Amino acid sequence: MALHQHRQPGMSLSGWRKAAWATTTSDSTLDELAAPVAVARIAATTRLLTSFTFLWAFGDKAFGWGYATPAGKGWIDGGSPTKGFLSHVAAGPLEGTFHAWAGAAWADWAFMLGLLGIGIALASGVALRAAAVAGTAMMALMWAAEWPPARHLSDGSLSMSTNPLVDYHVLYAAVLVMLAVIGAGRFWGLGTAWRSLPVVRRNRWLL
Repeated sequence: MALHQHRQPGMSLSGWRKAAWATTTSDSTLDELAAPVAVARIAATTRLLTSFTFLWAFGDKAFGWGYATPAGKGWIDGGSPTKGFLSHVAAGPLEGTFHAWAGAAWADWAFMLGLLGIGIALASGVALRAAAVAGTAMMALMWAAEWPPARHLSDGSLSMSTNPLVDYHVLYAAVLVMLAVIGAGRFWGLGTAWRSLPVVRRNRWLL
């Protein structure tokens, strides 16, 4: 792209560059140049917001910040991150299974490590494929626990389901997959450096 506009006496170098750019670049070209950056910023913002969702859930359940988990009832205080939720499952074909899992040590560790690992991966922009797989599995289990297709709970009361198929768990899973597919960790993250590591280049599933 050539710059043909001559610099006028008294015009600053930055002003001349802006004027020359404006006269040699069409609006459509500027839009084409700006679009990828805008998309990258939106994807990075979505990634960071989603990471905060997972990291907050981990922190609240681990330390009892007084929101979803009362103070003094956190994992660090001897509470169970899964018992309250899974023991109250009241619909779906896996109701009994979730009741059996409620409060189990392995379930607590798997759930908390999943929240922490997915949150860190999203925040740093590394291993987004693994985070997408783990996050989708977690969301699928939580969807099955709430069982949106049910109109009534096992006690006969209305389930109050807002959508029988697509709820926030499905949307979270879709966001995780989207972020992994587009490589959202390369903008405002460590994705580029991560991709350059020899072990990652040899094992593409680590991207």
